[in-house]
Amino acid sequence: MTNNELLMSANQVVAFLQKPSHALTKEDIICFIRENGIKMINLMYPAGDGKLKTLNFVINNLAYLDTILSCGERVDGSSLFSFIEAGSSDLYVVPRYSTAFVDPFAEIPTLCMLASYFDKDGNPLASSPEYTLAKAHKVFREVTGMEFHAMGELEYYVIIPDDAVFPAVDQKGYHESVPYAKTNDFRVKCMAYIAQAGGQIKYGHSEVGNFHQDGLVYEQNEIEFLPVPVERAADELMIAKWIIRNLAYKMQMNVTFAPKITTGKAGSGMHVHMRLMKDGKSVMLNDGKLSNEARTAIAGMMDLAQSITAFGNKNPTSYFRLVPHQEAPTNICWGDRNRSVLVRVPLGWATGVDMCRLANPQEPASAVDTSQKQTFEMRSPDGSADVYQLLAGLCVACRHGFEMENALEVAEKTYVDVNIHAAANAEKLNQLEQLPVSCYTSAECLELQRAVYEQYGVFSKAMIDGIIAQLKAFDDNTLRHDVENNPTKLRALVERFFHCG
Repeated sequence: MTNNELLMSANQVVAFLQKPSHALTKEDIICFIRENGIKMINLMYPAGDGKLKTLNFVINNLAYLDTILSCGERVDGSSLFSFIEAGSSDLYVVPRYSTAFVDPFAEIPTLCMLASYFDKDGNPLASSPEYTLAKAHKVFREVTGMEFHAMGELEYYVIIPDDAVFPAVDQKGYHESVPYAKTNDFRVKCMAYIAQAGGQIKYGHSEVGNFHQDGLVYEQNEIEFLPVPVERAADELMIAKWIIRNLAYKMQMNVTFAPKITTGKAGSGMHVHMRLMKDGKSVMLNDGKLSNEARTAIAGMMDLAQSITAFGNKNPTSYFRLVPHQEAPTNICWGDRNRSVLVRVPLGWATGVDMCRLANPQEPASAVDTSQKQTFEMRSPDGSADVYQLLAGLCVACRHGFEMENALEVAEKTYVDVNIHAAANAEKLNQLEQLPVSCYTSAECLELQRAVYEQYGVFSKAMIDGIIAQLKAFDDNTLRHDVENNPTKLRALVERFFHCG
């Protein structure tokens, strides 16, 4: 971080200490607490249900504060993860100073930090979400010599009473402005709080989905992040979901990240953009075109696409979203700009045209390096995902591409250069493999491909076993067909998974 970046940081801890978050020490945290009247500490950590859990501490004295920061605390692992037995359930949670932020909702001044899990021997818990992701990135670096960056797009619906003033057009809410979009102010407050918690936000906007139901307005929104190292990307998404829900609760609103609310209306995804970096520079482009390195990584995702749904689509309503003609993928393919493909390569400012000067003739020629903006985007995941598992799975898949002898052939075979559903593509469409249609089939795909994820000890056997058992327990092979003409059953299903992830 430059001095200007530190001065402009929305995170109060970083701005006060004038140090980048990754460099924060225990003494820095103690200094911030003493100088800013912090009275409590929250340790937060992801559990098996994909949500953050919280442990509160009152700061009694300096010695106790030092103990909290140095040792963390014991927790009951069997209540947090299904794969841990009650007879040997004690775990440690130890704070990571780099994640510190001031709780924007607490009446009593409180400092929050994410924590990592350790087992009885003091080793990182092999099956913990954040350690699985750390292992995935470590192996990716060792195999490829590159860094793996990611960013998420959080889509969610806000539900408010219908006031019938300036009504929005059904399913036409994309980038709508006030007063037709009623929840823009809520989104902006969410963004401000997420930034204060260290989230690197790219932008926010209203999304396509909006509709009226039972006297309520459902408005879809999106907050998109900037690419950062993959471990940080996961932390940011977890904290962001926590903030959005908390602010909604404070403002007496309801929000949902559920993949599907009702038929015929836009579902909510959690698309993930990725980029490959080496020595601080992007390797996504070569002479303005997508590089072989990027194509190789995409090939890995094509090969493991079916099993990736086991991490990114974790309840039955996920597969009500993955249907044709809903800007959600069903075919395993990739392409440029196309929102119907599984992996999309969005516009990347690679034209060589100085658009800034064309829009602003008074400006001198621009010398901005735009190559860092190029990404590729996985479009199947949704808000039911376990964020750490999902990003670890994508990291493994991209690494897998570099271990495939025929990666570039796979990339060529699965590339679609126009609308996949166009008549001219009928023959190619028939040759493409399909994503799973249920949690149960997703589990079967993970069973078949589990060796790739378990290679190098990235995903533990216990974690993969647990995911497979969890998905198969839904027994939903025919569920989509069973409820498609039964609104009552569909409503009950939506309500069951309304607050997923």
